[in-house]
Amino acid sequence: MEMSLEAIPVPVSDTDRAKDFYANVLGFAVDIDAKMSETTRFVQLTPPGSRCSIHLGEGISLMEPGSLKGLILVVDDARAARAELQGRGLELSEVEEQPWGRHVYFSDPDGNTWTVQESFARNQARAAVTAG
Repeated sequence: MEMSLEAIPVPVSDTDRAKDFYANVLGFAVDIDAKMSETTRFVQLTPPGSRCSIHLGEGISLMEPGSLKGLILVVDDARAARAELQGRGLELSEVEEQPWGRHVYFSDPDGNTWTVQESFARNQARAAVTAG
């Protein structure tokens, strides 16, 4: 059986502020922004190159704003990604070197935490496919 994770709800306190952050600071594409009712607004954003989107808005999540911890964005080069995101005004940690990759950490305006990860194994596998 094949399964695909394609959407993750991100709990936020201010939909417009969160949409601006994810679209204009992180560069996510705004796929949908729809007011479903007086109490429900649904916003879907997708990171560049990803098949998995995030959902935010009003009336769509029972989680407390800022309670989502540890989402991971995988990149080819953590240092380059950090420099680009820092240039857009995002506050990030320094690059943390691990035996399996490099990590950079940041939070959205509500305190949901994210990791930007460079996976050594993923990059090696990609290089092997390209070379072979």
